[in-house]
Amino acid sequence: MRGQIILSHGSDSGPDATKVSALAAIAESLGWTTQRPDYREDDRLGYAGSVVPRVARLRAAIDALDAPPVLVGSSMGAFASGLASLERPVAGMFLLATPVAIPGYQAAFDLRQDVPSLLIHGWHDEMCPLDDLHDFARRRSLPLLVLDDVHRLSSSVETIGAQFRLFLDSMASGQ
Repeated sequence: MRGQIILSHGSDSGPDATKVSALAAIAESLGWTTQRPDYREDDRLGYAGSVVPRVARLRAAIDALDAPPVLVGSSMGAFASGLASLERPVAGMFLLATPVAIPGYQAAFDLRQDVPSLLIHGWHDEMCPLDDLHDFARRRSLPLLVLDDVHRLSSSVETIGAQFRLFLDSMASGQ
């Protein structure tokens, strides 16, 4: 067993969403164990209202593990994963379509800086402007892969999967 991965879906989605399902399958094929919390009940509270319960649910999932997990998140799942990483130890971060702010929520996006991380975003993201995430990544010297896609990144699932495989291979080899 390589370790544990927690995959967090975005708003208006679920734990069986296309991207998190595809990434979970890749991770499991490489010997990792995965879990996908269901945030749909939290999401009924609206974007700003769902952040605190999502982060609490994610913290509880991390606390139940024997070792720090890799956090994978898409959109609101990426936002919550970043915030949870500030409060709990994590082994790595693989974040997609990350918003740097949630309207109505008091804190901006942030993440643990001492772990391997990769941000992936779409050039044409209509929900989370690329410029905002690019500025965040630049200030932190974080790797950012920008794809010819929109917020859902649905045209890039294969590319994201290939990047995820490389990311997990580097995590497993300790690079």
